[in-house]
Amino acid sequence: MIIDDRKRVAVMASGRGSNFEALCRGDTGTGKVVLLLSDRKDARVLERAAELGVGSAVIDPGSYRTRMGISEEERCARTLEEEGIDLVCLAGFMRMLKGPLLEAYDGRIMNIHPALLPAFPGLEAQRQAFEYGVKYSGCTVHYVDAGMDTGPIILQEVVEVLDEDTVSSLSARILEREHVIYPRAVNLHCAGRLRVDGRKVRLLPQGS
Repeated sequence: MIIDDRKRVAVMASGRGSNFEALCRGDTGTGKVVLLLSDRKDARVLERAAELGVGSAVIDPGSYRTRMGISEEERCARTLEEEGIDLVCLAGFMRMLKGPLLEAYDGRIMNIHPALLPAFPGLEAQRQAFEYGVKYSGCTVHYVDAGMDTGPIILQEVVEVLDEDTVSSLSARILEREHVIYPRAVNLHCAGRLRVDGRKVRLLPQGS
């Protein structure tokens, strides 16, 4: 009898799904993406899931534009628990979580943001950073709480802003680094090597 001791990972996404694909193809260690949930039936990420052989479903987000409704979060949490999901990764999921899902998966929901938090939270972070005139931007993987990109930071990667950059070129280079650090963060979490201590996420030695 084969015992599968891998951690089951679900991804929630609303758009193209490049970070979803990076999580499916990258080195996530003992973590394995087994489910995609999208709040948009026309999202390109659903096609990517089919191409990669990952099960998917479209979820009802409720009537709000920027967050999920409470009852919809409850249903989503039940679905994830029924599927035995250990970790939830938001990948371009354009709604905030406020209630039951955060409670059910406290310390087990991650997000990737295309800026060096706490600078430039929210939408169009690359444009925010570019127009502000920063010399360095980047991306951040963090645990999710009820705030707007305010959860404890797991990993960050710095990207230099070049004189010849446009918002598009900067965004493309940041996205390349997102595809590297997101699987790495999942790998560390699933290996039990991340410990949240207040606002700090500490990296534990391997085998600890």
